[in-house]
Amino acid sequence: MDLLLLQSLLAVAEHRTVTQAARALAVTQPALSRRLQQLEEELGAPLLERSKRGAALTEAGRLVVAEARPLLERYARLREEVRARGRLEAGVVRLGGGATAVSFLFPPTIAEFSRQYPGVRFEVRESGSSDVEEGVRSERLELGIVTLPTRSREFEVRPLRRDRIVLVAASDHPLARRRVDASALQGRELVGFESGSAIRRLIDDELREAGVAMNVQMELRSIAAILEMVAHTRLLAFVSHLGVQGRDVGVRVIDVRGLSIHRRLAVICKAGRPLSPAASAFAAMLR
Repeated sequence: MDLLLLQSLLAVAEHRTVTQAARALAVTQPALSRRLQQLEEELGAPLLERSKRGAALTEAGRLVVAEARPLLERYARLREEVRARGRLEAGVVRLGGGATAVSFLFPPTIAEFSRQYPGVRFEVRESGSSDVEEGVRSERLELGIVTLPTRSREFEVRPLRRDRIVLVAASDHPLARRRVDASALQGRELVGFESGSAIRRLIDDELREAGVAMNVQMELRSIAAILEMVAHTRLLAFVSHLGVQGRDVGVRVIDVRGLSIHRRLAVICKAGRPLSPAASAFAAMLR
């Protein structure tokens, strides 16, 4: 049903005559009469009784007016909500990423975005790249930061940055403040990321390529937890350089000759699915 027809009936109910209602709606009286006739035809019942004193609602007309008011109010709210989202005055950005993204990439960008667009909310999920890909594929997430390559071609991939993975140890560890050969890591005890995660696979592959076998003692997800464990134990760990760069976290980066680990991070969204205005603006700011 055309909401304009309901609006026309409400105007007549308010002004009591078709002539005054037409004037209020800035239409001609014949045009308004045609709208009212069309509404009566759609509903299959007379809605007005006309007399010299004006137009009175029939029983069916009173029912339609009572139901039309909340419908039109809801439509007005919906229209304003859509417009507000287009103006970035409202909306929700649903994001996913691994420990590096959630800890070091999202926070400053979300802070700046929220300063510019305080009406936009964020829903953030921390997961490994494969889970983030699934979230984007199933549309539970609009945007995700993952380690390349992706496992599917269902995504639009926007390269973000090259991330350096470094070896860290407690400040008083025997290897700290030294440059060591990769062979010096043979058999050393390690705090690793969760088995099966993209970053863990990358680190394992690079160590294998260098002919180094390390002894993984713990598997943790959080970079903060890994760094805290390293700072208080004799264990080593590989983490994103973002986690230690310019931060006093009680650990030192160890320069390892013959071992250079990097990964490519990218922002992904589902191919063919238009992003919301807020998500599109956030992706642009993130890049």
